[in-house]
Amino acid sequence: LLGFCMFVLSLVKKHYRLQFYMFGWTHVTLLIVVTQSHLIIHNLFEGMIWFIVPISCVICNDIMAYMFGFFFGRTPLIKLSPKKTWEGFIGGFFATVLFGLLLSYVMSGYRCFTCPVEFNNDTNSFTVDCEPSELFQLQEYNIPLVLQSVVGWKTVRMYPFQIHSIALSTFASLIGPFGGFFASGFKRAFKIKDFANTIPGHGGIMDRFDCQYLMATFVNVYIASFIRGPNPSKLIQQFLTLRPDQQLHIFNTLKAHLVDRGLLGGLEDA
Repeated sequence: LLGFCMFVLSLVKKHYRLQFYMFGWTHVTLLIVVTQSHLIIHNLFEGMIWFIVPISCVICNDIMAYMFGFFFGRTPLIKLSPKKTWEGFIGGFFATVLFGLLLSYVMSGYRCFTCPVEFNNDTNSFTVDCEPSELFQLQEYNIPLVLQSVVGWKTVRMYPFQIHSIALSTFASLIGPFGGFFASGFKRAFKIKDFANTIPGHGGIMDRFDCQYLMATFVNVYIASFIRGPNPSKLIQQFLTLRPDQQLHIFNTLKAHLVDRGLLGGLEDA
């Protein structure tokens, strides 16, 4: 608010357009860089798998789109990047979906990747240890009749997270590249080839992560919409901060609810 007030007070006649132009660019830069970094940190706390799989899918799509375009590319895709072709775009999509399924299968078996980062009050530190959720437990799925005759299987065992990885890899393949096209247009506007020369032959860090800011937003919204549920440990921490009369009220309400469902009686009998 102080910065906003200072901006208004700094407005100078005959320079309004330039000042508002710079004001807009400042906030767009903050939205693209700072907000995306904030969302990436949130994704990390949900489990390393929610960071590694999306970022790997973007990298895989970048590589495979180049490979397919190099060997089979004939049809230009977009004027901003003349070397990008439809063949590379489509080939990169199928290769990335397959890669996402395989990487998700490997990583879903390790707790260090699947467990969210939680704060342990006893040790006063962050821990990455949990019982794997249903997302990371092998389950049996029926294969559609159309594909049964092709693959020769009726069922397949896979992790539910692999199904979610299809959505992640699809976004990384179809929408993620537009982050790269956006960066290409930005560089052409300033008549530069790369953002920097940090990595020899590859440009700067932003040249390698120009697709990631779209991916970070998508993953965060995807987790909030379809994955994240009530966290028992956080609920208990909030419960313990309440006044004793409030805790007693919640306890009696929960007890009555469990008795009505017949769960508390079963536990007492056991």
